[in-house]
Amino acid sequence: MTVTFEDIQAARDRIAGQVDRTPVRHSRRLSQATGAEVWVKFDNLHFTGSFKERGALNRLLQLTPDEMRRGVVAASAGNHAQALAYHGGRLGVPVTIVMPEGTPFTKVDGTRSHGANVVIHGLDFTASTEEAHRLRDTEGFVFISAFDDEGIVAGQGVCGLEFLEDAPDLDALIIPIGGGGLIAGCSIAAKAMKPDIRIFGVEAAMYPSFSARRAGLPPVCGGATIAEGIAIKAVGDIPFALADPLVEDVIVCAEEDFERAVSLFATLEKTVAEGAGAGGLAALLANPERFRGMKVGLVLCGGNIDARMLAVVLNREMVRERRLIVYRILSDDRPGILSAMAAVIGDVGGNIIDVVHNRLALDVPAKGAEFDIMVETRDSAHADEIGQALKDQGYALRMG
Repeated sequence: MTVTFEDIQAARDRIAGQVDRTPVRHSRRLSQATGAEVWVKFDNLHFTGSFKERGALNRLLQLTPDEMRRGVVAASAGNHAQALAYHGGRLGVPVTIVMPEGTPFTKVDGTRSHGANVVIHGLDFTASTEEAHRLRDTEGFVFISAFDDEGIVAGQGVCGLEFLEDAPDLDALIIPIGGGGLIAGCSIAAKAMKPDIRIFGVEAAMYPSFSARRAGLPPVCGGATIAEGIAIKAVGDIPFALADPLVEDVIVCAEEDFERAVSLFATLEKTVAEGAGAGGLAALLANPERFRGMKVGLVLCGGNIDARMLAVVLNREMVRERRLIVYRILSDDRPGILSAMAAVIGDVGGNIIDVVHNRLALDVPAKGAEFDIMVETRDSAHADEIGQALKDQGYALRMG
């Protein structure tokens, strides 16, 4: 099996006018933050919020009339699901999606809103895939893999084709890897258009399936990652065979890298990225010297992050930057003590967010109390200034 640049061009023509051509923009803020010249393709702006639309529509349009009547089934953590559901609904193709337990509500609700039948089954993508295969065999559906399918790979390759048309001077592309459909298609397109372009993949440390297969090792995968869109235990056979010769290296990123990237997309670029969608930026942030001075293209491949999780990530980043900090103070339990501490914090510009009293801890004197005061600060230096002001007033504290 193979996918050629001509297949990708045919997919581009096949889906033309039915899928948005997402913008490519130079990011001055991300360039300043990383030291590279950063260009972003905003695939989070697709109607269903991710890059998956191109592949899903291309594959649906290749079904026979009989297959369209029977309907399709797929296993997906959400983005492939929404893309199939939306375009299946447009084309009158019945769609059934099997999702693993724990899939973000925004992706489950989005899939259902497009008219698909959603089945929640299994603790991970592997178990969901097994159930989708069972439904294929018992119900007569056509199984459409999220990545291990030539039609899917060709459709995803349109992303790379568009990227190089809009930013032909790129030195490198950094692309997240789950099952491998996006990096396979984009690598084929980009290398056909610019043979010397460098292709880098990104995987979550909990799911390094492409890296393990490349090294000839069994993948050790598992755990709850913020990058659930690329939490795949086994990269697809077709995408791996296509991408492996074209990908220079795969960068494995920690959870903190993904969180920081999601936060920077929100605060610097003013756009929403899910964990997997921010993978390219995560790799760039974790390896700034490797890409310094290069013209680097990042595919922001999805923005379907649960609102609660986005809030958690942004708050956690504030904690890392010490813009949100807890001062734990052991003091006498007497009237006015809390207002006195609050006055010290307020006088140096701290904003108190929350206060917790603890009078029952056994390591606190019976006539004392432990105060956890959460404070919003300007930056790390301001956090130190507030702490020093409290110490200067005689309060014994440790900062959380």
